[in-house]
Amino acid sequence: MGGVLRAEPLWVETFTGLRMGRFEKLVKAARERGGNGPGGGRPWCLPLADRVLLVAVYYRTNLTMRQLAPLFGTSPATVCRVIQRLRPLLAIEPAPRPVADVERLWIVDGTLVPVRDRTVAASSRNYRFSANVQVIIDADSRLVIASARPVPGNKADAHAWRESGDLPTIAAGTTVIADGAYLGTGLIVPHRKRSGRPLLRGQEEDNAEHRRVRARVEHTFVRMKNWKILRDCRQKGDGLHHAVQAVATMHNLAMTG
Repeated sequence: MGGVLRAEPLWVETFTGLRMGRFEKLVKAARERGGNGPGGGRPWCLPLADRVLLVAVYYRTNLTMRQLAPLFGTSPATVCRVIQRLRPLLAIEPAPRPVADVERLWIVDGTLVPVRDRTVAASSRNYRFSANVQVIIDADSRLVIASARPVPGNKADAHAWRESGDLPTIAAGTTVIADGAYLGTGLIVPHRKRSGRPLLRGQEEDNAEHRRVRARVEHTFVRMKNWKILRDCRQKGDGLHHAVQAVATMHNLAMTG
């Protein structure tokens, strides 16, 4: 049976949220990272552009392998192999090194992603088994700079930041703001109101401006979760990490389109 979806403008823009020109950049990135190879087995039954579209549709819609298979005219097993092969190749590009004498403002926050794999999740404040994913965005462009490997959802944001690996290194030399949950991490957080010591007017004004700017990362999370894989991830192991990285790539492409 022939498939319905092909890497054509109508299907790409409808099912991925990317304009065709931006989708072609995603295909180019996958090709440059070795996505066109057979992966040690027989040649793929779908061209690279259709395989990238398959992964993008999977992340955007969160359909099952069995549901995706007839849409692309292939088997559920092939759909699974395509996703396993391509998902790490769609990861966001490493953040550039800070340029001297250029002022930049970044924002960090964590979001809870429900995930089925209990080895990377824990029961958290959303009453589901979730993982805490730390994300840095640029305050001006609202593009994702980097994301960390998920930690169990019952971990506080400050702990997740410290355990995030490369994020503190990437953020070195850049002004990074965060909410009050990151107290003691060295990031810029709001002034705290202490018992019997109300905030000064200047501190209240600082906090209001801090909230206004930091809201941009919340808006970014809302847009990223248009890719429904981040609302209920069924992938195991590194699947959630790869999904967040790929969604960050597509979010950035959509924002620059």
